[in-house]
Amino acid sequence: MFKKLLIANRGEIALRVIRTCREMGIKTIAVYSTADTESLHVKFADEAVCIGPPPSIDSYLNIPSVIAAAEITNADAIHPGYGFLSENSKFSKICAEHNIKFIGPSGDMIDKMGDKATAKTTMKKAGVPCVPGSAGLVDTLEIAIKEAKKIKYPVILKATAGGGGKGMRLAWSEDELEGAWDAARKEALAAFANNDMYLEKYIEEPRHIEIQIIGDMYGNVSHLSERDCSIQRRHQKLLEETPSPFMTKALRDKMGAAAVKAAEFIKYEGVGTVEFLVDKHKNFYFMEMNTRIQVEHPITEEVVNFDLIKEQIKVAAGEKVSGKHYFPEGHSIECRINAEDPSADFRPSPGTIVTLNKPGGLGVRIDSHIYNGYTIPPHYDSMIAKLITTARTREEAIAKMDRCLSEFVIEGIKTTIPFHKALINNEDFKAGNYTTKFMETFEYKG
Repeated sequence: MFKKLLIANRGEIALRVIRTCREMGIKTIAVYSTADTESLHVKFADEAVCIGPPPSIDSYLNIPSVIAAAEITNADAIHPGYGFLSENSKFSKICAEHNIKFIGPSGDMIDKMGDKATAKTTMKKAGVPCVPGSAGLVDTLEIAIKEAKKIKYPVILKATAGGGGKGMRLAWSEDELEGAWDAARKEALAAFANNDMYLEKYIEEPRHIEIQIIGDMYGNVSHLSERDCSIQRRHQKLLEETPSPFMTKALRDKMGAAAVKAAEFIKYEGVGTVEFLVDKHKNFYFMEMNTRIQVEHPITEEVVNFDLIKEQIKVAAGEKVSGKHYFPEGHSIECRINAEDPSADFRPSPGTIVTLNKPGGLGVRIDSHIYNGYTIPPHYDSMIAKLITTARTREEAIAKMDRCLSEFVIEGIKTTIPFHKALINNEDFKAGNYTTKFMETFEYKG
C-alpha cells in the first residue's frame, strides 16, 4: 500500500480523498493555488504545497509543478480526483516515468477512451451498442452532408475532444447543418485547441444513464449498477439518482453486461463509468467512457455500501476486485449545490459565506469544502457542495431532500438551493417522467 499520496485537485473531492486516506493510514499531500490558501483541503492534509497563482493553467493544470510537488514530498502516488488532470493521458504517462503511481488508468487506456471517436470505434469492436454515426472523424462539410443523409436527420455534430457540452451542435435538416458545422468547429477550437468533429444520429427523448464500473490489473471487472444523470442544463448535470426510475431489471442486466464487456475489452484498471443514451423504447447506445471518479459517485456508495475511493486506491496498489456485481438497496439522490444565481441564468456568484447551516439526520450526506467565513474564489467550477439523501424508497428520498434543502442555509452568495427545491417538487420529476430535455420546459420562477 502507498505511504504518501498527493491529491492533484481541490475542493470537496480533495477532502473526500484525504478522509479515505486517513482511514487507510496513508499520509496526504495537498497542492493548492494562492486562491485556495484558506481551503479546507489545505488545512486537513498532512502536508501542503503551493503550486502557483489562481488560474488553473498556472496551478492545477501545471503538470511540472504538480510532479515537482510530488517529488519534493516523496509521494509514491497521485490521485487526480475529477476534472483538471484526471483524464489527461500525458499526465498519467509522466507519473509512470517518475515512478509515481497514477490512481487511475494508464495513459494508453485514457487515449483509447478519452477521444470520443476512437472510443466509439473501440466499443464497436467490443460489441457494445453504439449510436449510428460516422465511421470516424468527419473532415469536411461535404462529407458531413453525405454522412447525415445516410444516418438520416436529426443529427448531432460533436467535437472528438469535447466535454461539458462544448463543440456540440444539433441539425434537423441539411439547411441547418452548415451553420452547425461552423459553430461547432469554432467552439471546439477555442475550448480544446482541436476542431476535429464526428457525426451521430440524434436520439430523441433520451435518458442519460451511466454504469459505474471498477476493474483491476488482472482483468477482473465489477459493475455497481446505474445512475440516472438526465437532469442537465447545457450538458452539465444538476441532479443524479440511483436507481433510475426508468430502469427495469432486464435493462439493468443488459446495460451492466455491456459496461463490463467494454471495460474487459480494453483491460480497464480503476474506477470509471460507461455512459449510455437510452431511448424511450429502452434501446441503449454507448456514448462515452469517463476514466475517473465521478462527481456523483456518492449516491452509488450509499445504495451498495461500497467505498469507491478506497477501492480505487486498493486497485491501484495491486489488489483484486471481486468480479461480482452490486445492485442498489434503497434509493439515493444527489443535488449539486452551485454558487450561482438561478434567477439570473445561473450566473456565477463567488464571494464570502457569512451564514452557513447544514442539514442533518438519518440518510443525509454532505460532501463539501465550504465553511462559515469561507470566500469562494471566482477562478474555478462553481460547485460548492453535494447534498445526498438516501432512503428505502424514491418517494422517501425526495421527501428527505425537500426537508434538507429547506434547512440548508448559505448566505452572502447566491446558490442553486432554491432551484433544487423547485425541481424536486415538480410533478414530472416526482413521477420519474423526465429526459435530458427536461430543463427545456422546466420553468424556474425564482
